[in-house]
Amino acid sequence: MSRLRSAIARRRLYARHVATAAGLTAVVSTLVLSGPSAQAAPPAPPSAATARTYLAALTVRGEGSLDGYSRSKFPHWSTQQGACNTREVVLKRDGTDVEQDSRCAAVKGRWFSPYDGATWTDAADIDIDHVVPLAEAWRSGANTWTTTQRQGFANDLTRSQLIAVTDRVNQAKGDKDPAKWLPSVTSYRCEYARMWVGVKHDYKLSVDSAEKSALASLLNGC
Repeated sequence: MSRLRSAIARRRLYARHVATAAGLTAVVSTLVLSGPSAQAAPPAPPSAATARTYLAALTVRGEGSLDGYSRSKFPHWSTQQGACNTREVVLKRDGTDVEQDSRCAAVKGRWFSPYDGATWTDAADIDIDHVVPLAEAWRSGANTWTTTQRQGFANDLTRSQLIAVTDRVNQAKGDKDPAKWLPSVTSYRCEYARMWVGVKHDYKLSVDSAEKSALASLLNGC
């Protein structure tokens, strides 16, 4: 009889432990699911010290020609998952409290543009910037790539190459390199230079002398 009572007591203790664990799991799940979503960002660029090393190793040559260039040679925005293309993935990643419809279009949210410090609540006011522009990549070596390689570059979510910014700022930037254009938010310029150099290093793209000088100055001030 005593063994029976002991067995029953052990089962009751076990049941209480299971219930407690389940309760804690439910609480944690609720906190995770209902907590506010935080502002995200592109993958981190290399440190300033690493970027300086990368910059020193980049091939320096005169800016290439745009002969034969077309944005269509860099297919974008590619489907990433389900109905979501690269643009929508970046809008979701870089925004706060972003809601998407059944087609993955962002219908609500808030976006902070680090280039100019502006905040927007309409996705139509946001462009997804290629930090190293497609035309710049073409002039720096991408003209020899395959279409598949250029598509990978234009949709790269693994590097700090895509970022949500104010549309008119992105349009003003165009295909300019850092010798000709920089974000108006001066505190962001160091990170921008690190992003730029990291992308050019990983894709083995060249720099021209003015571009390298501008980047070196930015990185030395980091």
